[in-house]
Amino acid sequence: MTAEIIDGKAFAATVREKVAAHVTRLKDENGITPGLAVVLVGEDPASQVYVRSKGKQTVECGMNSYEHKLDAKTSEADLLALIDTLNADPAVHGILVQLPLPGHLNEDLVINSIDPAKDVDGFHISNVGLLGTGQKSMVPCTPLGCLMMLRDHHGSLSGLNAVVVGRSNIVGKPMAQLLLGDSCTVTIAHSRTKDLPDVVRRADIVVAAVGRPEMVPGDWIKDGATVIDVGINRIPAPEKGEGKMKLVGDVDFASASQVAGAITPVPGGVGPMTIACLLANTLTACCRANGLVEPEGLTA
Repeated sequence: MTAEIIDGKAFAATVREKVAAHVTRLKDENGITPGLAVVLVGEDPASQVYVRSKGKQTVECGMNSYEHKLDAKTSEADLLALIDTLNADPAVHGILVQLPLPGHLNEDLVINSIDPAKDVDGFHISNVGLLGTGQKSMVPCTPLGCLMMLRDHHGSLSGLNAVVVGRSNIVGKPMAQLLLGDSCTVTIAHSRTKDLPDVVRRADIVVAAVGRPEMVPGDWIKDGATVIDVGINRIPAPEKGEGKMKLVGDVDFASASQVAGAITPVPGGVGPMTIACLLANTLTACCRANGLVEPEGLTA
């Protein structure tokens, strides 16, 4: 068996098209333009790339993009004051503080200072609690993207056995909650799980989000299972030349793709969906703030 490749890049483009079409309708029918504010503290190179990409795609979808770039030595008080200003700004519907923050800043405090209704990352403790109890919330972007792709591939997820490998607050735990919400039977596995290979082999759906390069080999995968690989790991690529690097996932793609029914590649799988879902979340937040019907298919 050779797995069907779930093309996250193409799917993300479709999501962005839906967002852009809905933004156009909001402008034409209601005179409203969704706005996303992104706050970057410091000059982390990877974070700078992410912020540029987010700003570019926000504008391409017809939304307003507000970028706030702060010095790495910015005080916690000044950062919280900026967030308070954005919370109160009716033109800003989504707020994202780019992580990681410099070490002198308390990430939990900063995240939880964002208005939960504008928390388009879905990290605020209120949104975590709402998601965990099956109520309407802002949903973390990466798990939301995974859910969208799974729904598109399977249709109904009801009754399927899902294993999430990884228990992070950003991906593993919210992913499990979303799968439960779609009536999967869910196991959260991790490095301490006994007989981990056997646990994974029972799954119809495997979501790998553990942050270890190619940790999940093909012989852990049930024949025909759907594999969503969230991992993005940079490892040496001697075949490309001395000092060269390449990106791989948490799943050994070469072996897993011979067993799985469908699989996401790395790169080009889950990654592009994260920013697409950030835009979808901003649109959803805007609609909720204005008492308008939420866009269908763009949230959990």
